[in-house]
Amino acid sequence: MTDHHIVTSYDIDLQNLRQSLLGMGKEAEGMLKDAVSSLAQGDIALAESVIVADPRLDCLRRHLEEQAVLLIARRQPMAIDLREIISTIRLAGDLERIGDLAKNNAKRVPAIRAPLPAGKVKDDIRHLSDLVLSQLGNALDAYARRDDVEALEIWRNDASIDELYTAFFREVLQSMIEHHQEIASSTHLLFCAKNIERIGDHIASIAETVHYLLTGESLGDRPKQDRSYFETVEPSSGP
Repeated sequence: MTDHHIVTSYDIDLQNLRQSLLGMGKEAEGMLKDAVSSLAQGDIALAESVIVADPRLDCLRRHLEEQAVLLIARRQPMAIDLREIISTIRLAGDLERIGDLAKNNAKRVPAIRAPLPAGKVKDDIRHLSDLVLSQLGNALDAYARRDDVEALEIWRNDASIDELYTAFFREVLQSMIEHHQEIASSTHLLFCAKNIERIGDHIASIAETVHYLLTGESLGDRPKQDRSYFETVEPSSGP
């Protein structure tokens, strides 16, 4: 998608709006990285830094929305330009929710109290988190580069996040049955994993909006692969 206006300042206004969105993206990405690290390491100070960063992300969204409203009022955009401004507002909403979910995970770190013990549970939530972080970085790149092929790939890959989350949910549920003393921390861990899966949903929404921005077309319903709602685990029988 290319832009060229007779009034050069119009192009500058649109570019400033894009830069504001990318600034929000960098902030949300940093919050998510720190939330993931604080959870794995039991780092309460790092978790606190995520919580403190959330109002800053909210402020960035408000600033972006003010820019967008002023741009609509001053330029009365149509067609592609109007679609870009509306899309940017939608993208900002998803980024703010990603920050909120990262903050929610950070708030749970003190309740879990300690670094996650080495083993499959730690490896699997790290794998889930790394995939989501990679998807977020790719989604922001797709927006910056105006890459619809990448956006569509991200949208489709949400199913992989769902599948990893469902497997993790089953694994932790089984662990809770076998180790009753871990129920409290495991419950918080399940909430954290669910928040990460929901972040994946917002990333898929970002990819969908990028596709709309570039093509003017909306994608259909995204098939969900999260089966945790149906998971049951039977306690193992004693000797």
